[in-house]
Amino acid sequence: MKTFNHTIFSSPTPRWKRGLDVGLILLALPLLIPVALATAAIIRLVSKGPVLFKQERVGRGGKKFLCFKFRTMVIGSNSVSHEGHLRRLIESNAPMTKMDTGGDKRIIPLGVFLRATGLDELPQLINVFRGDMSIVGPRPCLPYEFQYYHQEQYERFSVVPGLTGLWQVSGKNKTTFKEMIQLDIDYSRRRSLGLDLEIIFKTVPVLLAQVKDTQDKKAEPNAIRLEKQPIEEGILPARVANH
Repeated sequence: MKTFNHTIFSSPTPRWKRGLDVGLILLALPLLIPVALATAAIIRLVSKGPVLFKQERVGRGGKKFLCFKFRTMVIGSNSVSHEGHLRRLIESNAPMTKMDTGGDKRIIPLGVFLRATGLDELPQLINVFRGDMSIVGPRPCLPYEFQYYHQEQYERFSVVPGLTGLWQVSGKNKTTFKEMIQLDIDYSRRRSLGLDLEIIFKTVPVLLAQVKDTQDKKAEPNAIRLEKQPIEEGILPARVANH
């Protein structure tokens, strides 16, 4: 298991950033609470098992933390297929398409919609309150994904991970693994109140476009989908998805 010096590759969270995180969450609570309850009810109706999904992630300084999400996969799903998908994406340097883009049988009914809208990540606000995450920052990576990082890429972990970030509003699934890391490093160097606000404002239209893209792909005939998305179907090498 790779490790690195937590002191060198981490920096304290600025007061303005912590204030922005807590302030925005408190301001949005009247809307977030009913949305979260409705999302939990949907999951309970369409799938057996717990509503919340807890998973170990790698955060600032390479330290691990427990990340919360709404469960969008059937109980008992393993990560072997995702690990293989990630490895193929990294080795081929292909765009980081999600596995559910091509049809992931592990996903529960309406799970693709919840993931496309980002509703599955609402429980991560708990992580933001705890200080494990921020509203804006690099995507918190999985422990086995961390093993693919080179030392010169560890700067990505100098800041707390976020719900949204520079990568998410800069092409996301159209970028490669290396491009994602470079965008995250760029954010860690340029981090400012203005940049965080800019990313937050850009996130909504990005999510709307993501939902539309998901709906368009569902409407495509299977034959066309296979022709346009060979990577996602495993015909050619491909790249990473969040569990």
